[in-house]
Amino acid sequence: MMGPAHSLSGAAAWLGVGAAAAAAGHTMPWPVLVVGALITAGAALAPDLDHKAATISRAFGPVSKALCEIVDKLSFAVYKATRKPGDPRRTGGHRTLTHTWLWAVLIGGGASLLAITAGRWGVLAILFVHLVLAVEGLLWRAARVSSDVLVWLLGATSAWMLAGILDEPGNGADWLFTAPGQEYLWLGLPIVLGALVHDIGDALTVSGCPILWPIPVGRKRWYPIGPPKAMRFRAGSWVELKVLMPVFMLLGGVGGASALNLI
Repeated sequence: MMGPAHSLSGAAAWLGVGAAAAAAGHTMPWPVLVVGALITAGAALAPDLDHKAATISRAFGPVSKALCEIVDKLSFAVYKATRKPGDPRRTGGHRTLTHTWLWAVLIGGGASLLAITAGRWGVLAILFVHLVLAVEGLLWRAARVSSDVLVWLLGATSAWMLAGILDEPGNGADWLFTAPGQEYLWLGLPIVLGALVHDIGDALTVSGCPILWPIPVGRKRWYPIGPPKAMRFRAGSWVELKVLMPVFMLLGGVGGASALNLI
């Protein structure tokens, strides 16, 4: 999938989680619903950190470009070290390590750890990174014609404002994890969800996605999970643009309204 579809599917997924929480009698405070949706939209772009032409590689200028090259080399090294006889030979690391459930859990867990150990600045860093990515994904047309600095300023000011809102009593800093010192521990959840939604989206395309790694499937450790080939599509095709993206927007709207008990 392309960046906009990934971001839309990520936001829709979190709004769906909000609807499920409301149905179970644990309604999310509205700031958690909004911030979680934005984080998931941004996190749904992050697995492509192994691809130098992806949206995330351009999002933070030379820093993200350099990081993409490092992650690509790391992913390729892990692939070569762990491949089984049935796995094909590769020349790069795209759609390997960063497109697995294990990566999603590690990144989400690392974000939660940062949030509870680094305090407000850790929370602001998490929000800033994912809000910039959310802008790049959800508002990609505007982001392409704007300067990077403007996008970064929007991400920074939005992060500061949303962190202040969440800090207000009852607004969700301690949502789900209420023990002292566990404020913002939940921030890792939308990051895990965003990464997994990205992987599922890529699994629908012609190449599939090795979500299950390191669990082997037959003679392959990097088995490309996906539906039957007749049901797959190419990234950027009309199926993605004309069918899936409108569906994601519809599901997100319904999920958000349900999460807020509006329907």
